[in-house]
Amino acid sequence: MSRYSPSEFPPKIRLETDAVLRALVPAHRYLAELKGLARSIPNEGLLISTLSLQEAQSSSEIENIITTQDALYKYQLQPENADPVSKEVAHYAAGLDTGFRAVRDSGLLTLNTILAVQEVLEGNAAGFRRTPGTVLKNQQSGEVVYTPPSPERVAALMSELERFIHEPSPLDPLVKMALIHHQFETIHPFYDGNGRTGRIINILYLVKEQLLDTPILYLSRYISQTKPEYYHGLQQVRDNDEWETWLVYMLRGVAATARHTTRLVEGIGRLLQKHKQEIRGRYRFYSQDLINNIFRHPYTKVAFVERDLKVSRATATRYLDTLARDGILTKHRLGRENYYINHELVNLLFNLPELDVTLL
Repeated sequence: MSRYSPSEFPPKIRLETDAVLRALVPAHRYLAELKGLARSIPNEGLLISTLSLQEAQSSSEIENIITTQDALYKYQLQPENADPVSKEVAHYAAGLDTGFRAVRDSGLLTLNTILAVQEVLEGNAAGFRRTPGTVLKNQQSGEVVYTPPSPERVAALMSELERFIHEPSPLDPLVKMALIHHQFETIHPFYDGNGRTGRIINILYLVKEQLLDTPILYLSRYISQTKPEYYHGLQQVRDNDEWETWLVYMLRGVAATARHTTRLVEGIGRLLQKHKQEIRGRYRFYSQDLINNIFRHPYTKVAFVERDLKVSRATATRYLDTLARDGILTKHRLGRENYYINHELVNLLFNLPELDVTLL
């Protein structure tokens, strides 16, 4: 049986050990590089819309909710016809957006925001659980290794976590992020969606602390790639107070993910400039709004262009058909309507390499 209690939070031990301090250096360096590079992309919505779906897919995959990026983009085109799994994953992206807007507007990461995120993610307003949480068992022996706190304690523990999120602290904010994530997962406050909500909180905390301007550092790909290490680290804290290993693991994830995302944003930036120069040089109908549309919506359609450019349906159709005719987009059919793929951007997004964690 686990000996760790969430009421012992925050831990009364030295957390910023030599190993943790060493891991903080590359984490902050790569995170700062990503923040600076993201500012060079003229429209923040371009990165948020494209990268948030990748995060939604990776985070849901950790919970064995599996779909494809193609299905997620088609959900955006025709949400009424999407399969249930794609809808569930798309709710994650919507929950992330809800939380980001709240944190950006208020500068705070409150329980109300966390509850609002979870409501969008799960599609209900059940709030904190009022039944016992799911116990964790050893897969080999069947022994119970962790039992979440009773439902009567959840609200008070979450209020304490909210206080910790906002109180001044000598701890590095990335260390605090790792502590917050562990405590949230240990409280297990909701009936469902605790893992996905916890991973959204990571992102929102980085925005709150102004380590990022936009929510584009997504640790779910790292966690998915290192899932056994993630769950082992969570449990080692509960069993042995092994905070150093957990903190180093999370900091390595920040560094690896920030470096990986920087390369992706660089690729998006190059494609953005290429398309901008090509369309501006060849067509009188060039506009920044058109460029924004085909990057914010790698799968776009006539209705999106009508709305974003404020043009007629006939004009929007002409623009997209011309770009498809000349190979800048590719035209496809979905049910009764056409859609258009920014295939170079999609190739970049769909064929990402694994994160490289060996150099950290």
